[in-house]
Amino acid sequence: MTRRSCAIYATGIVCAHLLILGIALLVAQVFQTMIQERIKKEITLAENSRVLEGWINPPPPVYMQYFFFNVTNPNEFLAGKEKPKVTQIGPYTYREYRPRENVTFLENGTKIFATNPKSFVFLRNMSSGDPEVDRVITVNIPFIAVMNELNSYSFFLRSAVSMWMGSMGIEVFMNRTVHEVLWGFKDPLLSKLQSFRPEVDEHFGLMYNKNGTHEGEFVFHTGEKNYMDYGKIDTWNGISQMNWWSSNQSNMINGTDGSVFHTFLSRKELLYIFAADLCRSIHLGYVADKEVKGIPAFRFAPPSDVLAPPDENPSNAGFCVPAGDCLGKGVLKVSVCRQGAPIVVSFPHFYQADERYIKAIDGMNPNEEEHETYLDINPTTGVPIRACKRAQLNVILKRVSGFPKTKFLNETIFPIMYVNETATIDDESAAQMRTLLLIVTIVSNFPVIIVGLGAILLVVLILLVCRNRQRKTAKDETAYTQVSNQAEDSPENRTNQPSRNGSYIAMSPVEAQKC
Repeated sequence: MTRRSCAIYATGIVCAHLLILGIALLVAQVFQTMIQERIKKEITLAENSRVLEGWINPPPPVYMQYFFFNVTNPNEFLAGKEKPKVTQIGPYTYREYRPRENVTFLENGTKIFATNPKSFVFLRNMSSGDPEVDRVITVNIPFIAVMNELNSYSFFLRSAVSMWMGSMGIEVFMNRTVHEVLWGFKDPLLSKLQSFRPEVDEHFGLMYNKNGTHEGEFVFHTGEKNYMDYGKIDTWNGISQMNWWSSNQSNMINGTDGSVFHTFLSRKELLYIFAADLCRSIHLGYVADKEVKGIPAFRFAPPSDVLAPPDENPSNAGFCVPAGDCLGKGVLKVSVCRQGAPIVVSFPHFYQADERYIKAIDGMNPNEEEHETYLDINPTTGVPIRACKRAQLNVILKRVSGFPKTKFLNETIFPIMYVNETATIDDESAAQMRTLLLIVTIVSNFPVIIVGLGAILLVVLILLVCRNRQRKTAKDETAYTQVSNQAEDSPENRTNQPSRNGSYIAMSPVEAQKC
């Protein structure tokens, strides 16, 4: 066997083995399964897992931007002459630090306890002004809270309280600095009430006592038992189900806290997040494929039915408290879990809300780009690459008999401010993520690489076989030639030799006759 033939046979054997092995691995999905199981095992909140440190001390910076709605015509609105006009001021930006503390493993490492205190540091270079200087005219929420509390009392008591508050100069709207409204001030009305009811705090602020405090004690699933449970909340403040909504489904604590999700996400699934500040769980649906710093991501966002009324989304009936007392689309009354004023939450500028709420306030301009809440999540690891949480705080203003300052008011959901909470993966973490995903891609596609090599060798084999046949054909065509150059009609030749066209090379006439 020639060297060329050996090369052809060897190439054919290697090619066949590579193709058979690669196709078998593709069909069996051995490497895909292996890498998936490895990732599922590594990405948990187990005690020695690689992601635990990042979960306890998240590296991406979180920014909180506060926007306030300044009322420009409070007197005309209260007199019933005009609908309220507001202008947006802000942002007032704070860097948020949110390390997890008191981390304790429970039930053989299958669950983990933690608190999540948050602290805020003002960033002047990312803000539009100084919150300690800038002033805002907004609804006097302590006034509304007291008025709402007295709504079930007698008309005479309400009238007496109204005159008493009027004598102190307390109005429906207040003019305060942004810092006071946000982080708290000593309110004159609450100070007076404290003398009658010592349990009443004389300070008021939208974020009062929330700098350096946490939203509750959480117990999470680590994902050790089931990777689908990774990061899911087991209990919040010792309870696995709330009790202030009017249905069991609405009282359920579903999903994670939004910081992590299970691996290998699907575009078809709904993601659930428990928002302690909303006192409920919300779901997010797939919107589009995105890319953040070179990392592929699925964008999930709350669909329009999240805050839809029961006639559009029957599962939201439980959020009407008392049962049947429902607001319109796009708003949620949370005063049941936030004692005091009738607080309502929505998306900024009433994005995705009923048109009547938008038209009731002059200055509302909802749009998707600025006011949508979304999460961009890498589907392989379940890690949020970019997050944007936007929520608006509103209060219900309405006519209350006994309070003459409200006599011209129709029920209005009045915007106070909204928050834009954002986070994007840092460059170092993004580089590590890209490296991890590259390794996952290479390992997962290793069978494809094997099949590709087999296909290349197959092409080489075909070329070798074709070239070998061409050489053999050329050799066969030159295998015959004439023995003599003498003329065939020579008398000598006709006498001594039989007539013939030719003979094999090196064969004598005698030998030819013998054949």
